[in-house]
Amino acid sequence: MTQRSGGPVVPADTVESVPVGSEPQQLAAPTPQVVRAWLLHHLQFTVGADPQRASTLDWRLALSHTIRDRALAPWLEAQRRTREESRKRVHYLSMEFLIGRLLEDTTMNLGLRDVVVEALDGLGLPFTDLADDEPDAALGNGGLGRLAACYLESMSTLGLPAYGYGLRYEHGLFKQGFEDGRQIETPEDWLVVDNPWNFTRPETAHPVALHGHVEEVDGRPVWRPRFHVLAAAHDTPIVGFGGRWANTLRLWAAHNTAALFDLDRFNAGDFVAAAEPEALARSLGRVLYPNDETHRGKELRLAQEYFLTSASVQDILARHLDEGGDLRSLPDRVAIQMNDTHPAIAGPELIRLLVDTHGFDPDPAVDLTTRVLGYTNHTLLPEALERWPLDLMRKVLPRHLQIIERLDTRDIELRGPRPEGAGLIRDGHVHMGDLAFLSSHRVNGVSALHTELVTKDLFPVLDSRTPGRVVNVTNGITPRRWLALANQPLAALVTETIGSGWETDLERLRGLEDHVDDPGFREAFGRTKRQAKVRLADWLQDAHGISTPLDALYDVQIKRIHEYKRQLLNILWTIARWQRIRRDPDAGWVPRVKVFGGKAAPSYTVAKGIIRLANDVAARINDDPVTRDLLQVVFPPNYNVSMAERLIPATDLSEQISTAGMEASGTGNMKFALNGALTIGTLDGANVEIREQVGADNFFLFGLTADEVAHHRTVPDHGRTAIQASQTLQDVLQEIAEGTFSPGDQHRHGQLLDLLWNSDWFLVCSDFEDYDAAQTRVDEAYGDPDEWQRRAILNVARMGMFSSDRAIRQYMDLVWDAESAL
Repeated sequence: MTQRSGGPVVPADTVESVPVGSEPQQLAAPTPQVVRAWLLHHLQFTVGADPQRASTLDWRLALSHTIRDRALAPWLEAQRRTREESRKRVHYLSMEFLIGRLLEDTTMNLGLRDVVVEALDGLGLPFTDLADDEPDAALGNGGLGRLAACYLESMSTLGLPAYGYGLRYEHGLFKQGFEDGRQIETPEDWLVVDNPWNFTRPETAHPVALHGHVEEVDGRPVWRPRFHVLAAAHDTPIVGFGGRWANTLRLWAAHNTAALFDLDRFNAGDFVAAAEPEALARSLGRVLYPNDETHRGKELRLAQEYFLTSASVQDILARHLDEGGDLRSLPDRVAIQMNDTHPAIAGPELIRLLVDTHGFDPDPAVDLTTRVLGYTNHTLLPEALERWPLDLMRKVLPRHLQIIERLDTRDIELRGPRPEGAGLIRDGHVHMGDLAFLSSHRVNGVSALHTELVTKDLFPVLDSRTPGRVVNVTNGITPRRWLALANQPLAALVTETIGSGWETDLERLRGLEDHVDDPGFREAFGRTKRQAKVRLADWLQDAHGISTPLDALYDVQIKRIHEYKRQLLNILWTIARWQRIRRDPDAGWVPRVKVFGGKAAPSYTVAKGIIRLANDVAARINDDPVTRDLLQVVFPPNYNVSMAERLIPATDLSEQISTAGMEASGTGNMKFALNGALTIGTLDGANVEIREQVGADNFFLFGLTADEVAHHRTVPDHGRTAIQASQTLQDVLQEIAEGTFSPGDQHRHGQLLDLLWNSDWFLVCSDFEDYDAAQTRVDEAYGDPDEWQRRAILNVARMGMFSSDRAIRQYMDLVWDAESAL
């Protein structure tokens, strides 16, 4: 981020031609002259900077405030209409909201980009320089948070009254760096400069209780908490495309207040105890997903999730009552969606508030809660579903444990005995996925395959006892961010070819099929990909000192580092290709740039080992004079939304190679295809539906199916057997074992080798040969540029189903029973 020095020099005569310091005309038509007036007003009176000495940071803040002003009208009007028309609101609870940079996105959605660019050109200020100066909001890690951001933007575009509820993390997950190939984690610093999109709401704060015990008073349970932490609201307007509606992203911060500091204890010399409540409050908003390997880490993570949920549910009830609503009518005006299991405590919390605060009897409170709540499941991984030890739940949330126990008993009373091993409480733990399921009137998977597995493998007992509760809503992405903004040359070509309107009706992209056999259109399409590669190559050189060839096939895998996503399979194949090129460098190889991006959880040792292997392989291959012109490996650190906006448009081949049956949906797969990348992938998650839409001939399929994966896992030594059957894989593993990629440390990657030989739960070895064959088909297809362009165009043209607008409309119909206000 640019500091307040060394900024652009704006000619004095340019500035003097604009009425600097005068009050801007807020309602004036946004001509370049008017925008310059707004901008210079904010530079002087909001930022406090002299145009002659202002830095890029100063100009960016002034422009952000200028654009924010224009977002206020639709934002405030949306709130007014929702109140006055008694419209039903959707409340989206999520631990992550990867909103990325807001300046360029909001400018585009308000329809101001062209006039702003012209206004800045008149001052000698490139818009892209100011937009690139904005830090990514450190509010998420991967697909879960990016999906939540897409859904908020689509709700605004569709005019659906909504709030997004999250936490205002000071440091996010972490800022990733590499040292000797190892991942190094440091705090994110996105809030070191005040966020211009933030509206602090000191009048909106809710006390969140923690710990303590429960007493019975006059026959009713009363929770006596040990701590109270204050949740204070910070609001960000999320503007829909066209600027007709804007919703709110409300982030909670745990505030330090006088009430949290025990002055008597401090004066008595017990300094640590006096500051304990204050330290707890600060810790709740420090980082996303605190390490829960220790008991204290588990306690903090549970408290953090409850902090988000309690503050949000209190806020929802307070708004409903303030607008004259009767709590018995709550389902008519309120829908609450739990984005994965992190906010699963919302069910017990809403029941607690209805019973303990508002005097409801328990059974009516449960019925109301179920009618209000919906639950989106995003994972089949047991560790991601979350389960909390009973003693921890009893310590942190004693009243909620009572309610969960009652929900468990009530399920048996209503539906009869359950099979052994079922229930919300089992094995000494509270199972949060089961709790979210039982607390909701609708549960949805996020792809057709995933929803099938949710009912068959994940919640078979609950599904059989509540038939019809599970529905499917396949994930989607916003075409505004992921095509109109991220890939402006391609977006311009699409508009020139089929006209506008596709931005809000993505099915119109089908019109591109009429031009797929037009040589001129294919050539123009190829030019947009070349422009994207130039943009990416320039950024890699400027930001990371990495030089990449423009004529290579860009082969990209960007996502959270996890064994089931199988970055390891990609790395092993990269080594195999390197070995083959070294053996016969003149064999007519298709040049490739292999790009990796993603973070490993700080406590995930295997994932961090995969990162180190990738970087070790990159160091060896990129330094090899025999192969470096034909194969290059790039792993830029600190993958985020802004990096994705550069990588995805430049990609030729999208790696979606997860173990079948383990990826719920994915959204990166959709973004790549929308930008003209072909996919190499398994039949997993939304890959299944993408392949159905784009056509089997335009998708490089490989690998075991979900059923075959389940069978293979029952076969002893399946990994070792697969290795012994593949000389190519043996040679790769031998190269790693001999220390070729870790000179002086031959055993560095021993853990990964051991997993492959003796476990291989994620079927890397069993899928290696088929993956290798699919990559050969990729080379053959890329060797015919005209045919490759044709397939790429068809991928773009057939992505209409994967708009987040379609997904939100399905939620409105199937889950929320809500209507657009537009």
